Amino acid sequence: MTREEAEAILIRAGEGADADFPLFEAALACAVHENPDRNPGPAEALAQEAAERLIERLKSESPEEAVAEALAGDLRLNGDVLTYDHPDNADVIAIAERRKGLPVALGVFYLHAARQAKVALAGVDFPGHFLLRIETEEGPLALDPFSEGRVVLPSELSRRALRTGLMPDVAARLELLMAPVPDRAVLIRLQNNIFARAQQARDWPRAERSALRRALLNPADHRPWLDVAAAREGQGALAGALQALTRAQILDGGAAIAARAARERVRLRLN
Repeated sequence: MTREEAEAILIRAGEGADADFPLFEAALACAVHENPDRNPGPAEALAQEAAERLIERLKSESPEEAVAEALAGDLRLNGDVLTYDHPDNADVIAIAERRKGLPVALGVFYLHAARQAKVALAGVDFPGHFLLRIETEEGPLALDPFSEGRVVLPSELSRRALRTGLMPDVAARLELLMAPVPDRAVLIRLQNNIFARAQQARDWPRAERSALRRALLNPADHRPWLDVAAAREGQGALAGALQALTRAQILDGGAAIAARAARERVRLRLN
């Protein structure tokens, strides 16, 4: 798969409905878009094996036990505690080789397997740490893909929320903390993580690529184009930054003020 072919997959995914969003295919396209000089086959094989193992375990185990044992136990997918900020932790091709990564990147494998096995699993945009929500006969439970897919108790959810700075009344609202999000939002959160780390490292080409992927995945959102513009400006590509700012301004009138100010600043640098 070339970078252009990966972009075509992301464009199709972005234009489709949330209900039909091809999470793993799009995540694989994101990884190839970042570095096309790799073989995506092992990641595809791992995703398929995860689904098969989960289907088999569901014959004798509860959904939450089967998910954790299939993904973390059988396939050894777990969080990278020692090198958390390593770029490979956000890349599904690299994760297939290393068997460790960020919570949201690991979550892609969990969610893909669950879709194949007809398990009611969804991503949770929990502040500071991505989680999964699984529906059980006793009600919804939170699972942590970074910690061997273990169940996170409600009291721990509230403690984690408080540590992120949420007010106590908000941190106590489990229905809010565990609200499920579409698969599209899961992959966009992963690209946000990549952008933030690349920006901090001043790796502007990588920041631009991740921001562009967000723009393709959610074509109605103006915000990724602001990040594309910032990354291009960081590289000194001022004409390209101006184009991205114009795109942001066209997409959303609410962004007009910020985009107009940024465009004027970049335009003055061009003259």
